[in-house]
Amino acid sequence: MATMDDRREQMFPKLSREEIGRLRRFGEERHYRPGEALFKTGEPSTGMFVIISGSLSVTKRDPFGRRVPIVELQAGDFLAEVAQLSGGPAFVDADAITDVDTLLIASEGLRSLLIAEAELADRIMRALILRRVFLIETGAGGPVLIGPSAHPDVLRLQNFLARNGLPYQLLDPAEDGEAAALVKQYAAKDDDLPLVACPDGEVLKNPDEFGLARCIGIVREDFPDKIYDVAVVGAGPGGLSTAVYAASEGLSVIVLEAIAFGGQAGASARIENYLGFPTGISGQALAGRAFVQAQKFGAEIVIPGEVARMECRGEPFLLELADGRCVKARTAVTASGARYRRPSIPHREDFEGHGIWYWASPIEARLCRQQEVVIIGGGNSAGQAAVFLSEYAKKVWMLVRGAGLAESMSRYLIDRIAATPNIEVLTHTEVVALLGKSETGLQGLRWRNNQTGAETEKPIRNVFVFIGADPATQWLKVCGCALDRHGFVRTGTHIPPDDLRSPDLPDQPLSLESNVSGLFAVGDVRSGSVKRVGAAIGEGAGVVPQLHTFLSKAKAASK
Repeated sequence: MATMDDRREQMFPKLSREEIGRLRRFGEERHYRPGEALFKTGEPSTGMFVIISGSLSVTKRDPFGRRVPIVELQAGDFLAEVAQLSGGPAFVDADAITDVDTLLIASEGLRSLLIAEAELADRIMRALILRRVFLIETGAGGPVLIGPSAHPDVLRLQNFLARNGLPYQLLDPAEDGEAAALVKQYAAKDDDLPLVACPDGEVLKNPDEFGLARCIGIVREDFPDKIYDVAVVGAGPGGLSTAVYAASEGLSVIVLEAIAFGGQAGASARIENYLGFPTGISGQALAGRAFVQAQKFGAEIVIPGEVARMECRGEPFLLELADGRCVKARTAVTASGARYRRPSIPHREDFEGHGIWYWASPIEARLCRQQEVVIIGGGNSAGQAAVFLSEYAKKVWMLVRGAGLAESMSRYLIDRIAATPNIEVLTHTEVVALLGKSETGLQGLRWRNNQTGAETEKPIRNVFVFIGADPATQWLKVCGCALDRHGFVRTGTHIPPDDLRSPDLPDQPLSLESNVSGLFAVGDVRSGSVKRVGAAIGEGAGVVPQLHTFLSKAKAASK
């Protein structure tokens, strides 16, 4: 409740009669009788309600569906949070106490309001964001995960929800009697855990991320027969930057992301070398702001929305998702980044999610409290993770295969690590064995100095791997997209002559365009790019003028 207690005035700003009058052009009046519902948890929301007269109650549901009061709203208040920017599901119940007259502003009208009414927009947007923070802090309206807190699939689902800024609650059946009763009723075998209680009352057994998203109501079952100006593949910094700038300039944009917004940058506990944030900002916070900003300008963001393949013959492009859904677009921007590289350690796959992690968030950090942990890698991501985990762990061992950190890590991080007493860097060191069984999780490991051959064994149960990543470009192979020898997308002058378009065509690729006409690449997935958050954001903005150029020429050619 800290957010509501500390920022109540910002969460629930009052609108004057004059301000409500200015908003009338964006919506339409609606009347509700006592007891009538404006919002229902888990159901698609119709938009933002501005209360003209009367009062209504806003409640959340506890893990077993019981109503818990949040706030009572009256004339001058408005009912909405971030989900209403895109027509997402409601996370609260809202019912009229008395006769209520409202101004209903649908999602499209709300986005128009935020552009046209700058001063009001600041207050409304701040309130929407703080209300989502409150929902996350209290778990209001989201799914309930039921299972042991350290269970690998509990952690997997928690990560999906947390990374996407979605509220949820976690109940451990060992500590909660009602949760234990649900486990007894629904979980006939261990593989059924965790259970997920959906807002509509359905109970799922160990769902995948797509099933969890459908349970919450954030999955779009199909797409309208619409051709977008731009389809952006990937919602990391580069993809979100493209979405913000393209949508703000009037292009219709859809963003397709497999798991969560933020990409690899979302794993950064603190980014201190990004322009404009002298005290640093977490990758999750930076991406979260961009995620909301893109929706403010009308970009549609589909998560989960893994692209399996793209059909490039003819116009428009056809992007086929892994679940069979399809999206059409006149241009495409791949900002799909890279997938975490797996170390070649025997039996590594047996412990992924059971002690081997490729992400260091507060969820994993709590497992390491007052324990020793190992970080494999010597780049910036490894350094940020080491500093972050040092606040929780008793000892952080950084294992670096090379001679030191200077070749791959920023100086400020090297200095921070050197100044942190419970971080120790071991150079010329590699993990050679993992100890334990998959069913019980990692119990220890053995590492070796690759110069002396000396080996050390430690009873360490959590290992974080940050050894780089491989480009996520498999979905582009059907198109014949030119890739470099490492699999990154070649663009502009980096495209070899043999891969260029037919020489009789009048135009050669633009600087961020691939050899496939209308397909662009930004960020880490692009060959020759600087693998930094700032560079990806810059390329995401820089590709938008090139999209305009391509679309203008295509439109002229079609006349």
